[in-house]
Amino acid sequence: MKKKTPKIPTRPRILTTTVGSYPTPDWLAALPSEQAVIDATRVVFDTQRQAGIDLPTDGEIYRFDINHPDTNGMIEYFIRPMEGVQANVGREHTEEFARKSTMGFRRKPAGVVTGPLSGGSLNLLADCQRAAAVAGGPFKFTVTSPYMLARTLLDHHYGDFEALTMAVADVLADQVRGLPCASLQVDEANIPGNPSDAPLAAASMNRVLDAADGEKAVHFCFGNYGGQTIQGGTWKELTRFLNNLHTDHLVLELAHRPKSDLTALKHIDTGIDLGIGVIDIKVNHIETPDEIANAIETAEKKVGEGRIRWVHPDCGFWMLKRSIADRKLEALTRGRDLYLGR
Repeated sequence: MKKKTPKIPTRPRILTTTVGSYPTPDWLAALPSEQAVIDATRVVFDTQRQAGIDLPTDGEIYRFDINHPDTNGMIEYFIRPMEGVQANVGREHTEEFARKSTMGFRRKPAGVVTGPLSGGSLNLLADCQRAAAVAGGPFKFTVTSPYMLARTLLDHHYGDFEALTMAVADVLADQVRGLPCASLQVDEANIPGNPSDAPLAAASMNRVLDAADGEKAVHFCFGNYGGQTIQGGTWKELTRFLNNLHTDHLVLELAHRPKSDLTALKHIDTGIDLGIGVIDIKVNHIETPDEIANAIETAEKKVGEGRIRWVHPDCGFWMLKRSIADRKLEALTRGRDLYLGR
């Protein structure tokens, strides 16, 4: 008999969650092994649950690549195993990518597409099952968006960026079917700086979201490269795009953003629940419960009571020290509880 996936709690009315990554424990980096990854995943889940997080993530620690510390391996984890991708990138590929790319923070492509894309050795089911075995309750599993992944590739096969992007989407859609998680979250940090690509990005992300079971979430931020923002733009420019997504809720960077960005949230379709960032992951400051409660109050005054279903950090925690990340987790729950009078 198939084991049932634990359900997301329905109370309180505003739930806490995390975005994805967690700092890699020193002992895992020093002596990595499959058992150590399992043990570390237990620690990540237990740390969040002890802090009172309603919907934790697995920490993505199995994706960390010491050779790609700028992006935590979040790109290479998905790209390198795919069939049709050449992982060895030489001088000519680097120079060609530099001539074509608008991604100034990457010096070379994550891979070269040499043939039709397929899953290859990518196995999201195995990684999600490992998390489910030690999660101790409902959890969220994360996937980098096909649009963002496509922008890191050097295309020698499709000859068309839209075709490449949708091919990546098809691979990810096949991968997310039947995952044993309560929520699937698609992560996108590139479209805020490229709003003209919104229709393509939405189509590719919807293909992945439509294939998933359970609650569906989409996380957006303006980049977190070395703890710094790398994308321009505002949420106002993206409201139509956000409304076109087949998602149950949004996970938006707002703590490190100007207060004016809150205004855009009033124009998000009421069928999409709002998740607002109230923890700034680009600073070491530990938010107080009062600061978090005030941030929630400010947002609800802008968008209306009942529109905000989730509060969370702006992005993943992997660039922070564990001592900082853990204290921010505790503050998140305490601030939510303070606001709700719990």
